[in-house]
Amino acid sequence: MYKIKVLVIGPCESGKTALSNFLAEATDTSEGQYHPTQGVRILEFEGTSMNTNSRHSEIEVELWDCSGDRKFESCWPAIAKDTGGIVFVYNPDEPNHDKQLDYWYNYFIDQQTIKDTQCMVMAHHRSGVGAQERSVLSSSFSNMPCIHSNIEENGEMVRDEFNRFLTQLLTAMSHKRDQEELSIMNSK
Repeated sequence: MYKIKVLVIGPCESGKTALSNFLAEATDTSEGQYHPTQGVRILEFEGTSMNTNSRHSEIEVELWDCSGDRKFESCWPAIAKDTGGIVFVYNPDEPNHDKQLDYWYNYFIDQQTIKDTQCMVMAHHRSGVGAQERSVLSSSFSNMPCIHSNIEENGEMVRDEFNRFLTQLLTAMSHKRDQEELSIMNSK
């Protein structure tokens, strides 16, 4: 069984916890009130069986719901360690969320060993919010899939896209493991 650590990062009040709870099928006890995440919450769950490289695999997911408050920035090196994938979350209806996402990108992508192919973006819309001026992401995010999400209105699509993302990560992990094994066998 593969185990993968996926970070859910982005600005405060962008919907990271709501998305994390939904994807992990965790019970939300906030009763609709905003409670900022303190540091990080780790949700563990088993992903659906996935077919990678013609192999059937189970995946154990650690979803790290990270606080958007930069006062926890000193924890980022520990949070980034052994990361297999990143879900950037922002609310496109909030001014400056796009610019704040650039800060997260600069730390977690530019300064770490994570590649764009190990990332996805969720533009998370709150229910009942009418069309407003939408923020636009910088070119840093141009190579990442961007999913517009609203778990109340299109939850299954959000789950399907996340599962596709996990399959992509699992395929990359499987390929890397195969290459490492081949390298070991060839060195003997």
